[in-house]
Amino acid sequence: MAWVSGLALLLLATQLPAVAILLARLLQAPRRHPPLQPLQPVPDWLGKVSVVVPTLNEAARIAPCLLGLGQQSYELREVIVVDSRSQDGTPALVEAAGKRDPRFRVITDDPLPPDWIGRPWALHSGFLQSSQQSDWILGVDADTQPQPGLIASLIATAEQQGYDLISLSPQFILKALGEFWLQPALLMTLVYRFGATGSAADGAERVMANGQCFLCRRSLMVQLAGYSSARSSFCDDVTLARNAAQLGAKVGFLDGAKLLKVRMYEGALETWHEWGRSLDLKDAASVQQKWGDLAFLIAVQGLPLLLTLLSAICLILGWATLPIQLLLGLNLGLLLIRFALCWAIAPSYDFSQAKASWSFWLSPLADPLAVYRIWLSSSRRPTQWRGREYGQN
Repeated sequence: MAWVSGLALLLLATQLPAVAILLARLLQAPRRHPPLQPLQPVPDWLGKVSVVVPTLNEAARIAPCLLGLGQQSYELREVIVVDSRSQDGTPALVEAAGKRDPRFRVITDDPLPPDWIGRPWALHSGFLQSSQQSDWILGVDADTQPQPGLIASLIATAEQQGYDLISLSPQFILKALGEFWLQPALLMTLVYRFGATGSAADGAERVMANGQCFLCRRSLMVQLAGYSSARSSFCDDVTLARNAAQLGAKVGFLDGAKLLKVRMYEGALETWHEWGRSLDLKDAASVQQKWGDLAFLIAVQGLPLLLTLLSAICLILGWATLPIQLLLGLNLGLLLIRFALCWAIAPSYDFSQAKASWSFWLSPLADPLAVYRIWLSSSRRPTQWRGREYGQN
């Protein structure tokens, strides 16, 4: 019993500082920037924005994105779809959209340079081809579904509040049981590390961003030399946003659930493989920050379920020492916080197409698995990404 109590004290000493950090982040939520609302443009915004959409074999997913962008008003000058030699007819879909709406055009990017990742290369190519008369560059992923009033709301927020760069968190469209169980646990790893969407970042190295909807002033993009500073990053959005913040730009990561929907992956297995490869954000962080964040996640998200069960077993066996009771209370409290956060993040999900949405409320049980996925991603660099092969160096 003595060594069990000693181990409980050691775990308490490890977890308590991490819990204090977590609570400090979560308590910022009431002061966060409110969710953005759809807006109508004003005449002064005519042709303010050029949109760049990178594509590679997106024929099955791009139609809602093209439709949503076409519903934006006169603030949208052009939509440049940068295709990386798709083999599934993606360019033909964009060309058909261009016949209905002259703002759409498709270009093919040059062969991928050896030191670039495909996505930032396509975005960089689109930026170079965009009209210099546009004050803003908006990167949008092909799997997103922009809602009416999206771009107007982005411009209004940026110009009224002095932002140089804004990215949005979307509303996720999930369908199957497995993804409703796993995806929220993976999302929670971001909430625990960076606080609620719309919270102020504690320094440039804690800035968060989402490339699915990424608005940047043209002047800032020029200062950053386009996407070149994020050329080799598998999380180019976060890398570029942190580079901008280091230059003194005002950067915001805001709640766009009412403006943007996304169907990222089909099923839990694809979510595990595809999204899990970049959630560690190692390309935008120092080695110390990467492993420090992982240790933090283990303490506050990976261990609570296991330690609650083990502490309860110890009490059942009659090992009711004070350290074990404190360990049980701390981890049970963490579990209660995690279940409560399901209610907080529920607006970030579209339940209308769900087949087993009840599994969303059991997502805290997937937390140890989500933290394990972050550990796997932190330990290795991807060699495949969106249909491309990359070397180890």
